[in-house]
Amino acid sequence: MRVAALAALFTLLASGALADPRLAAGQFMSADGKEAGSADLSEGPTGVLLRIEVEGLAPGWHGVHFHATGDCSDEKFMASGGHLNHAHESDKAPHGLLNRDGPDFGDLPNLHVHEDGTGKAEMFSALVSFDGADGRAALFDADGAAIVIHEAADDHVSQPIGGAGARVACAVLERAE
Repeated sequence: MRVAALAALFTLLASGALADPRLAAGQFMSADGKEAGSADLSEGPTGVLLRIEVEGLAPGWHGVHFHATGDCSDEKFMASGGHLNHAHESDKAPHGLLNRDGPDFGDLPNLHVHEDGTGKAEMFSALVSFDGADGRAALFDADGAAIVIHEAADDHVSQPIGGAGARVACAVLERAE
């Protein structure tokens, strides 16, 4: 059985079906200017896989969203704009993974932070791509994108941000070279 599984894996590798995904990353900064962790992104054929590791955040659940502008330069991270959403105003979806009329392109599951202030998560979004593939939102358009972590959990329904509260950490996304 193991020999057959290994043979199948080598066949996939040789065929290019498991080729290295395209990569991007970002470094989280907290509102007080301290480093707060990292995000690593891999693009696959149907979306983007996101791995987050954080430190120094308050324990509990935190909303996480892709934001429309790759700018975390101000103290409250408002320069990152609103959630990444549909390109045309008439097509914009309301916020919420559980909203029957949503979700918007920026919606992601919540992140849990442990009592020691650290947290890890792996999330997948079929709503985005690096460059707008298959009509999905582009993370690397002219003004880039950011990932924002909020102070509280996202309820995935309430407007405009699921009751997630203030922005407590932000990471500008950059392509890996």
